[in-house]
Amino acid sequence: MTKRTIKFSAFFLLFSLVIMAFNIPENQVPATVGQTAGACYMENSTFQEGEEITYKLYYNWNFVWLPAGEVVFKVNENDTEYHLSAYGRTYSSYEWFFKVRDYYDTYIDKETLLPNTSIRDVSEGGYKLYDKVTFDQENKTAVSLRGDTEDKTVRREFDTKECMHDILSIIYYSRNIDFNSFEAGENFPIKIFMDKEVWPLNVKYQGKDASKKIKGQGKFKTIRFSPEVISGDVFEEGTEMNVWVTDDNNRIPLLIESPVTVGSVKAVLKEYKGLRYDFTSKVD
Repeated sequence: MTKRTIKFSAFFLLFSLVIMAFNIPENQVPATVGQTAGACYMENSTFQEGEEITYKLYYNWNFVWLPAGEVVFKVNENDTEYHLSAYGRTYSSYEWFFKVRDYYDTYIDKETLLPNTSIRDVSEGGYKLYDKVTFDQENKTAVSLRGDTEDKTVRREFDTKECMHDILSIIYYSRNIDFNSFEAGENFPIKIFMDKEVWPLNVKYQGKDASKKIKGQGKFKTIRFSPEVISGDVFEEGTEMNVWVTDDNNRIPLLIESPVTVGSVKAVLKEYKGLRYDFTSKVD
């Protein structure tokens, strides 16, 4: 994540926490994952067309939690691809401080769950960015059409790595992993392509909580992770982000919390529909 992207926007930081929260360990290969022709593949058993999940985003200032906005994730499909989308916006009551309208669209192969095309179209205050990335998974390259707007882009080609993901595909891919074999405290590497770079980061598996209360939703059995963050203008060195996801077949994030250099931020599950399974992780 570039400093320019998140430097002034508490809301976009919250949005980024959600879409970066649930990442796959690069070297962990469950029984359902294989290798074919040098490319990873994963069978989808967790999400389906019509799934829609909404998060409410908060910023804490002087011990007061301010509702900043929402982000909505949707799943659609065609014959060969899933179309994943995320739309983030600030509430009108927050826009005196910073107005955000962010659109993310990713098209992933149904057999591998790897991205073919990734589109970011963001407006954050006075900052605008359009970036369409076409992935060639076999040849480990990505072509980016990037500029302030869709009609003012520059074409560049980048070398990537095997099994390359973007910030949306990594979420849905990783929801299909069985984390039961992980030991609490284990660190695992992950990687995504974003902002003209491959980002190698780490995520720590923290274990399971038998009863985690989620505001407005009740209590859940959860799995907790601590993804690594990039220190700089927003995160201080040693900052720990915490992510709680449902300990059931849906594996969706329920709550994401993190301190920042000024205050703290969180994203909370607000509503959902079209899930493939019931919320069996709910305990009340």
